[in-house]
Amino acid sequence: MSNALSALRGRVTAASYALAWRLVCRVPESWGRWVFQQAGEIAWRRQGHGIQVLEANLRRVIGPEASGKELRALSRAGMSSYARYWFEVFRLPVISAGRLVADMRCEGEDRLHATLASGRGAVLPLPHMGNWDQAGAWIIARGVPRLTTVAERLKPESLARRFFAFREGLGFEVLPATGGMQRFGVLAQRLRAGGLVCLPADRDVTGGGIEVDFFGEKAHMMGGAAALAVQTGAALMPVTLWFDGPLWCAHIHEEIPVPESGTRREKVAAMMQQVARVFETGITAHPEDWHMLQRVFTDDLDLARLAAAEASARAAEASAEAAAAPGPAAASEGRAAASDGRAALNGQVGDAALDGLSGGAGPQAEPGGSEP
Repeated sequence: MSNALSALRGRVTAASYALAWRLVCRVPESWGRWVFQQAGEIAWRRQGHGIQVLEANLRRVIGPEASGKELRALSRAGMSSYARYWFEVFRLPVISAGRLVADMRCEGEDRLHATLASGRGAVLPLPHMGNWDQAGAWIIARGVPRLTTVAERLKPESLARRFFAFREGLGFEVLPATGGMQRFGVLAQRLRAGGLVCLPADRDVTGGGIEVDFFGEKAHMMGGAAALAVQTGAALMPVTLWFDGPLWCAHIHEEIPVPESGTRREKVAAMMQQVARVFETGITAHPEDWHMLQRVFTDDLDLARLAAAEASARAAEASAEAAAAPGPAAASEGRAAASDGRAALNGQVGDAALDGLSGGAGPQAEPGGSEP
């Protein structure tokens, strides 16, 4: 019975998304925008699980001294921003390239183009801020032939295919976060060929992400972007995004260099801490545009599952080091653990992914997600 209900719910969800796409692209923009704003307002007033998590995250941003009234006003503005994001996602297929360029303001665009023009790849970690789908479509409109990203595989499968097709229609190459594909290897190939990779990084969906200091607390983020930079030599350039009235805004920050010493994981951790600092700056300036309706901070996570995931990640890294060690004993051990070793070096062992590219059911797998 539960399977039947789940299947029915999936079909209804997929049909709702399909209907929204058709309608939003056909009705006057002002009508569609009003409907989505009303939906965001209703969701905020209901104070469901996602809103509660959003307010818990925003509390860390504005600090304990802010009043409950201030927090509620901020979460309300956040849901308005989130509703705008969804409306614009559905409407992107009919937004002209001219408008994407004319209504976009970006600081640091020149440094990205210069990096790509030199033949060097660039990997951009970004938080769930503003409208990253629009930003991707914009950078393609500005002359970058293609960007590659990884997306969670939604359920039902028909909905996942629709979102993949939507982003591919914008010029994205989309790799599913689950399945048999060696995602890290494909992304590394794109970067070594001088390509552009964009990866949301402020929420660990694997359970094996990198722990960072974030707004004065411990939080877990995806380390994939930093791991790719370490592995390939690509430039790690964090991005923050926000809305400014009718405009879309972004800041492509300075490259974060690879540390000269330390293990691979230590380098990745150090780089992700710097990414977290960049995210802090952007979110502090525009907290209402941080669409984080899922748990990020360690104190909010399921600690038992988190400990198991971290233990798995450590074991994977140990296997990788053994496979890479010199000597005949290591050679035989390396053959026995070849797949695990390669995967660990790439950050892809089970659900405890160093690079954060697998789609395991980590501590963030919960309703009310903030990314399609």
